[in-house]
Amino acid sequence: MKLNHLQVLGASLLALASTISANQSNAQTLALAQANFNATESCAQLSKLTIDATTITHAEIVSQDSFTAPGSDKPLQTPSFCRLVGVTAPAVNFEVWLPLSSWNGKYQSVGNGGMAGTISYAAMANALRRGYATASTDTGHTAGPISFDASWASGRPDLIEDFGHRALHLTTVNAKQVTASFYSAPPNYSYYVGCSKGGQQGLMEAQRYPDDFDGIIAGDPANDWTRFYAGAHLWYSLAMLADEESYIAPAKLSALGNAVNEACDILDGVKDGILQNPLACNFEPRTLTCPAGTDSNACLTPKQVSAVEKIWSGVKNSAGELIYPGLVPGAEAARGSWSTWVTGREPYQSLHWRGGEGFFRWFVFDDPDWDFRTFDFDKDLEYALEKVGPAVDSNDPDLRPFRDNGAKLIVYHGWSDPDISPLASINYFESVVDVIADDIQAENWQLALESTQDFYRLFMVPGMTHCAGGPGPDSFDALTALENWVEKGIAPQTMVASKIVNDEVVTTRPLCVHPEMAIYDGTGDPDEAASFSCALP
Repeated sequence: MKLNHLQVLGASLLALASTISANQSNAQTLALAQANFNATESCAQLSKLTIDATTITHAEIVSQDSFTAPGSDKPLQTPSFCRLVGVTAPAVNFEVWLPLSSWNGKYQSVGNGGMAGTISYAAMANALRRGYATASTDTGHTAGPISFDASWASGRPDLIEDFGHRALHLTTVNAKQVTASFYSAPPNYSYYVGCSKGGQQGLMEAQRYPDDFDGIIAGDPANDWTRFYAGAHLWYSLAMLADEESYIAPAKLSALGNAVNEACDILDGVKDGILQNPLACNFEPRTLTCPAGTDSNACLTPKQVSAVEKIWSGVKNSAGELIYPGLVPGAEAARGSWSTWVTGREPYQSLHWRGGEGFFRWFVFDDPDWDFRTFDFDKDLEYALEKVGPAVDSNDPDLRPFRDNGAKLIVYHGWSDPDISPLASINYFESVVDVIADDIQAENWQLALESTQDFYRLFMVPGMTHCAGGPGPDSFDALTALENWVEKGIAPQTMVASKIVNDEVVTTRPLCVHPEMAIYDGTGDPDEAASFSCALP
């Protein structure tokens, strides 16, 4: 049964009942109202709920703006909510948060980042403020996500399976049961929102558990996990550290970023530090080569030039097949971009090195002394794909079960992502189109594209780095776009992205449905989205 949004706790039974669609029985209306009116008792009762292989450790009412996440000293902004904490065997910790007075009748799971290992409290708070019942899991282990600690995986294929797909699915099933018990009614719609590792989780759900959600948002997805860790994390590290003279110090990134902008920024008609179409940029790193016998922060040595070329080109196996695409030009000098992911503050400090080294050391080889320089992109990659790929890779292009359920998928990816190649998201999307082409027996690729876009739309975000940040507009409301698509049948044609500086919107741009891009009209204010239209480049 479908419920309209529930907006009132503490109002009269009649006022509450008036917000519920006429096809609901009076008994259900009264049960839901009673549950809301006795929120404290109902929350406490959740501790007695029986869930398969799950222990509920406690359920409690949390008052407005009083919850402080572990490791933080600042309370999150939230309405009052019922907080349930539980663990599903073997070690999948999860939390479910249930708004007391403003439930919108819907449920939202939120994803993780990096190697997970923590509950995504801030993302849960975002969902709660929008009226959602929400849940998050640590995916079955405890670790700092940005540290890329993977030692927990040593000798534990069950934990790798939980990390790859099982934990989020079970948490979603459990959370829906909790939600239905608390409100005496199941959620109207169920959504998923995540980026990075969270993007991998979203695509995994669409592929492996197509019944879990009505709509999924997967940002900058690390979906081809094993190849990504080999062909990005590990390859970029080898490009700079296999020969340490290839390492590029962060102080040189300004010269690289400025040279890219000088060569390619104006190609889209607007000189603003944003490459609207990085694939049109033909900048050659060798033009930055230092004069013979010299070195400075204004140039790159021949070995450093080679490192940039390797990072942009991606890595191939001995048969010449691309293992994983490289990064694309743009925003190399942006805060939190290459200096964080690619170079680090100094050698062996980048997130790419930590991620690749940790994954292959513990997930794949289970060897604390493994040396990343020994990796063989033929036999070692094949071994990794066989050993852990089935658990962690969400690269299956057959989304027909998800489509057939009427579910919708929005994927977005920053064109200037220094972590996960934006080309990987384009490649995956096109592989889905190929499956749909075969399914509908379409010889015309355009027909298959349009059929795919009936349930799956990809938005590339110019100038955005990893999930957020960078010179381009990086703030946009994909969730409202998804809600309108799922609940009203209004497919998103564009999303307006904003660049916010000191709480002020300074630039807006339309995000277009791939393969279209935002094209400047040549006369309007380049800081206004209205001066751009979506078209094929």
